[in-house]
Amino acid sequence: MEDLWRENNIFYNILCLVITENEKLFDRSDAVLYWRTVFHTVGIFHHAYIAVFATSLPLMLHHDPNIRSLYTYRTAYLTGWNFVFQTMFLCLSLSHDILEWIDKQNTSLGNRIRYWKNVIFNGMVVPFTLFVTTMFWVVYAIDRELVFPKIYDEVVPWWFNHCVHTNITIMIVIETLLQARRQPTDEKIEQILYWLIAFAYAVVYYSIYYFTRRWLYQVFGVMTWWQVCLYQLLIWGSSYAFYKLHFPVNRLIHGSEDEVPGDKEIEEVKENQNGTNGVNKPGVNGTNGVSNGEFCNGNGVDKNGETKNGVEKNGTGDNGKVITDLKIPPFSTKSWSLKYRSTRNQFENSHL
Repeated sequence: MEDLWRENNIFYNILCLVITENEKLFDRSDAVLYWRTVFHTVGIFHHAYIAVFATSLPLMLHHDPNIRSLYTYRTAYLTGWNFVFQTMFLCLSLSHDILEWIDKQNTSLGNRIRYWKNVIFNGMVVPFTLFVTTMFWVVYAIDRELVFPKIYDEVVPWWFNHCVHTNITIMIVIETLLQARRQPTDEKIEQILYWLIAFAYAVVYYSIYYFTRRWLYQVFGVMTWWQVCLYQLLIWGSSYAFYKLHFPVNRLIHGSEDEVPGDKEIEEVKENQNGTNGVNKPGVNGTNGVSNGEFCNGNGVDKNGETKNGVEKNGTGDNGKVITDLKIPPFSTKSWSLKYRSTRNQFENSHL
């Protein structure tokens, strides 16, 4: 009876199909793309909901002037600026994901979207998101009245506070796990964007104080001017440090591109092997190819390391001298990577 119900139940069959297809994703090359697409889609819906909810908060009609100031200066808070940066990044990322699904990511449009989503993430999203989360919760732990007075709880739910000050960093963590960004995409542009925003925002809250004699953040109100200057340097220094630290952290997670030396160069030569399009070695008979530190002429090399036409499999000639590509400078990364592979193969193929 139960088996008959399962066969005729369309919802059960659809559920099984979805589960099966999702399990297959773990064995497919586009699994990461799938999860990136899901993450970016959920992120956009999250940010859209928070934006709509924020505009519906009854701030302007509240009896307390501190809460009404939240509405008056709603566009001046760094939390809101950062939310805009993240929304821009998520929209560009989802657009690029769609292009990847239809195999159009390497078009002119795809390259532009990929460039700007990475630049915005590196130069705008990472430093200011981590700064907002860190500084808000540190000051909140010391004295919440300096950054988020208790009276705000009357109109701002606790979960909304976490959405705009905690979830934003969770988004950074997930994005870092899903996407490798080992180096700046365009360090000059990223730093220009970072410093432009950093100085522009300083102008905003100092201008508000100059014209209204009211600090946008009460933490400035308990400081002397010398302390304000030092605190400003701390703001710029810490957020810039987040920008610089993002890349080594990413390399720790995804590994360095040069973690396995010579792989790329060796694979390129490997495709041109078999004695036709290989790398010419002066002083060696024939045209030679290179593969994983193994050197062979046009006649090839047998598997047990025997010499063919005076060249051994372990990368040494008749005179025992290691053969390297003479076109490569002696102290370049390529030459050292080939020497490393040759030495490793000699060790592995040696007999006591």
